[in-house]
Amino acid sequence: MFEPRIPVNPAPTGEIIPVITTAAVLPGHPHAPAACSCQHQPPAPAAAPARPAVQITPGSVLAFVGAGTAVVLVVGAVLVSMLLAVAITAASLAVCALVIRSLLVSDRKNR
Repeated sequence: MFEPRIPVNPAPTGEIIPVITTAAVLPGHPHAPAACSCQHQPPAPAAAPARPAVQITPGSVLAFVGAGTAVVLVVGAVLVSMLLAVAITAASLAVCALVIRSLLVSDRKNR
């Protein structure tokens, strides 16, 4: 993951490789600028799309509204069920605490 993207020579030889520079070649132009005597036409601009990529129709709006409503209902049901589970657990713990307390108090009175 943290390795360099450029490979490193594990055993450098000390040999110097000369850098060759050439005249810049224009994109879409097969010749170097100084050697070209031909007349090239500039590339034609791309045509704009005739219609937007996303079509919004009444059916799609209705589908989005229905999907959103379904998501809200499902998330709400999950949250309500979790709250109910916590409330039932708390109530059962409270009942257990009261029963244990009453048992301890009644055991002290009987002695």
